[in-house]
Amino acid sequence: MLIQRLAQESDVPVLCALVNAAYRGEASRAGWTTEADLLTGVRTSERTIQALLAREDACILIGEDASGVMAASLCLEQHPEETGTVKLGMIAVSPLLQNRGYGKAMILAAEKLAVSQWGMQRAQMMVISLREELIAFYRRLGYQPTGETLPFPHQPDMWQPQVENMQLIILQKSLSSLFAT
Repeated sequence: MLIQRLAQESDVPVLCALVNAAYRGEASRAGWTTEADLLTGVRTSERTIQALLAREDACILIGEDASGVMAASLCLEQHPEETGTVKLGMIAVSPLLQNRGYGKAMILAAEKLAVSQWGMQRAQMMVISLREELIAFYRRLGYQPTGETLPFPHQPDMWQPQVENMQLIILQKSLSSLFAT
């Protein structure tokens, strides 16, 4: 079972290490969410996380196990152009703790937080189009492709693509069932 809370400045180093371990490098290969064959470099930086924590329209949810070890994270950002839409990103579970339902628990908690704190009606996420197993997981949680795609972002100071023609697909879910009736 995970205990969720909002990230604080003091969490930044451990949070950054968790996100990078879940996505990139050899450590990420222990889990099924690795992008190690698609990208080298890092997924995020401490500076990026600090900037997110300083924003009024964003927050990072952390999941800790019963012993207080940070096991998962998820970033929520109010969509700058689509009122009522929250963007979910940096969804990470420690590679050694995957397949325990932590990712699902974090997403469901983030959806509830987005509705209760900000009154959001929809949640969106961007996923690398080549990550079919991850897209299937999100679809089982109710996220559907919008038909919109974006080119994969170019950030050579952070990461380097290892395959050609990567795109991001946008998945979206209505949060209307979370509103009290």
